This record gives sequence, structure tokens and C-alpha cells, in this order.
Amino acid sequence: MINHQDIYEKLVHITSKENVMVNEELKNHTYTKLGGKADYLVTPETYEEVQKIVKLSNKDNIPFTLLGNGSNLIVKDGGIRGIVLVLKRFKEIKVENHAVIAQSGGAIIDVSRFALEQNLKGLEFACGIPGTVGGALFMNAGAYGGEIKDVLEYAVVVDREGEILKLDASDLDLDYRTSNIPERGLIVLEAHFTLSPGKYSDIKEIMDDLTFKRESKQPLEFPSCGSVFKRPPGYFAGKLIQDSELQGKGIGGAEVSTKHAGFIVNKNNATATEYISVIEMVQKTVKEKFGVDLEREVKIIGED
Repeated sequence: MINHQDIYEKLVHITSKENVMVNEELKNHTYTKLGGKADYLVTPETYEEVQKIVKLSNKDNIPFTLLGNGSNLIVKDGGIRGIVLVLKRFKEIKVENHAVIAQSGGAIIDVSRFALEQNLKGLEFACGIPGTVGGALFMNAGAYGGEIKDVLEYAVVVDREGEILKLDASDLDLDYRTSNIPERGLIVLEAHFTLSPGKYSDIKEIMDDLTFKRESKQPLEFPSCGSVFKRPPGYFAGKLIQDSELQGKGIGGAEVSTKHAGFIVNKNNATATEYISVIEMVQKTVKEKFGVDLEREVKIIGED
């Protein structure tokens, strides 16, 4: 039997009481505002604390999940057992020559804005991506023709054994909305982006244009996980969903956005079960109408 008090005391010993929450509602930590409780939600302050938490998980056989900032995932209503790690305290961003080094818990949007202030170009595409630096590497995030793999030189990570490694971008198998980070069980601590000198006004003009496109086309007024599906070869997911006449259709409090068919929004206190059911409805309908399989871009974790 798991000794919950023992686990709590060990986690507090590694970090502090302020950084360990018990039975925390994960809907308070996800963009979709969905998800049940985490047994322990931990927000470490140093790389060494991350190492120790991973080693504790291994030694005591405690389930372990890295949450990020919850922007591109759905947590099921049953929540997550064991330790849920959130690196929201890792937000430092600095510049070295023409490189920006950013810790994994900061928003990739903030990194793109920091690069602008340093007159460095290359991260403009990230100015509207609602995820952390770590999450951006995890899925090789991209938008408007740019991807993380275009600018990433290396990452500092913690592996499954709790050891800190420095890995070149080529070691991470970055491809369309994917990497080997999840299958290797890596936790990104920081990323090193190699950029190019540019003119502030030119960089800002591009970012302003991309921000306008995002705000005018995406349903930012409702909680969502962002773009739900990967682009199927030869098609656009949003166009297929739109042509299937699914916009405005939903289950419970979740529905396909009327503003952008590629988004599913939590319009009225949806449950994760309802949200996932809408995803499955969209996949089924598009398959029946067009014979196209829509593959999820969003990750689903947790228990029913």
C-alpha cells in the first residue's frame, strides 16, 4: 500500500511545503480548464530538485507525470496518480551573442518577445504559440512556416535516471509536431536557440502581423487545447471539419469552434469526457465523409 504521508514528507524535504500540493485540481492548471485531481502537484525551484524528484519516483516506484503548462493536452476527469511535475518556476531567459537561452517553464511567446528586444530574428513564428519552452521542444511546435527545429541548437534535460544531459537538436528527432523526448522520458530544463541579427522594426512588423492573424482567426475567448489535429497529408484539418458541417456541434459544454473549425472549445464548464467525445465525433464524421483519418495533435493523459 502507498504511504501517502511518507511520499508527501519526502517531497517537502526535497523542495518545500509551498511547492507541494496534495489532491490539486488539474483543471486549474490546464488551458482547457479540464481535468481531475493530482495526488501531488510539485513545482520545484532548481534543476537539482528535479533530479531528486525523478530519483525518488524511481526508488519508491511512484507514478510520475510532467505536465508543462497544460496548453496542448487534455487531462481526464479521473486525474493523475502519483507525482505531477510543473516547471512554472523555471522562467529565466538570457542572451549570449546571437543565442537566446531559455528555461523550460517560461512561455515560448515570452522568448520570442525577448528575442525581439535583443534585435534577434528567427523566433517570430512562436509569438502566438501558447505553450512553454519545454512543451515547444516536446512537440517541435510550429506556426506560420516556422518550427522549433529551425532554431534549436541544444537542450539541457534530465533523463529517466535523474541525470542531467546536454543534447544537440539532432539528438531529439524533431519532426512535424513530434520528437523523441516523450519516448525517452526526458524532462527539458532549458533550450539554446541560435538566432540571427535583425532590425527591430522588421522583426516587430512580422510578429504584429502574425499576432493579428492569430487573434482574428482563433477562438481565444474560450478555453481550448489549441489546434486539436495534425494536418493530414494533402488536406487541412480545419477545412475537412468545416466541410463536414461540424462547427457549432458539440457534446455537453464542449463544441467545435464556430470561429476556427480546427479548435474545440470548452464553452460551458465541459468535462474532459465531453471534450474527448467531441474529438472522437469529429474524427468519425470526417472519416465517414472524406475517408481521411484525423490524427490528434493534442495529448490525452490521466484516468477516466
